[in-house]
Amino acid sequence: MVQMEYYLVVSTFMMFVGIYGFFTRRNLLAMLISVELILNSVDINFAVFNRFLFPGQLEGLFFAIFAIGVSAAETAVAIAIIINIYRNIRNIQVKNLNEMKH
Repeated sequence: MVQMEYYLVVSTFMMFVGIYGFFTRRNLLAMLISVELILNSVDINFAVFNRFLFPGQLEGLFFAIFAIGVSAAETAVAIAIIINIYRNIRNIQVKNLNEMKH
């Protein structure tokens, strides 16, 4: 059986990669992928803590499934916004978003 610490190390690594990617990338799609990594690390934590703290219950798994649903909806809305931005200014770099103010 795999120990809980290994799952938490993977989750922590995913969280920090997501945070690093969000703050260093200038492309809106790369930033969206970084946010998804952060949300997936939270889902791993829900499932792991549910399994190790409450093995017979499913609350953590239901939270993880709900979070995955919210994440999918958030991704769909974000991609729609990014497509709309691309149609207007033909670029999805963050530094070029000031052009939309004019």
